[in-house]
Amino acid sequence: MLIVNIIKGIIPKSLIIRLGNKQIYIMEKNKVDMYIVANAEKFSSDKLGLIRMKLLELDDDKFTMLQCIELKNTTTMLLFSLFLGHLGVDRFMVGETGLGILKLITCGGAGIWTVVDWFLVTQYTKDYNFNKLMMTLGY
Repeated sequence: MLIVNIIKGIIPKSLIIRLGNKQIYIMEKNKVDMYIVANAEKFSSDKLGLIRMKLLELDDDKFTMLQCIELKNTTTMLLFSLFLGHLGVDRFMVGETGLGILKLITCGGAGIWTVVDWFLVTQYTKDYNFNKLMMTLGY
């Protein structure tokens, strides 16, 4: 039988769901909103709703693990792409080792690939951050 206990007044800080003798703490809405606001620039705007929904389903005790995830900054990645993109450093940093080696061997595709990546680097950094978050959460 599923019994939901609401603690501390009318608006709960977290919900406790009891399944037998096991308690599951559901993450606070305020913590989720705080995480979304702090990291919104690191994810695509169209995926923020999905991230929020997945975080609301997450247990409250996993919030510390969530804070330990190192996400790539899009501005830093753009700078790496501008200055070291012809060596493939930007691709190595997002885990695309094969493309990084290919970019290194061809000197950034004779410069053409490097210039194209200047415009794409923010999007593939945001995709990398989203995939890393989902993999960490177990989705």
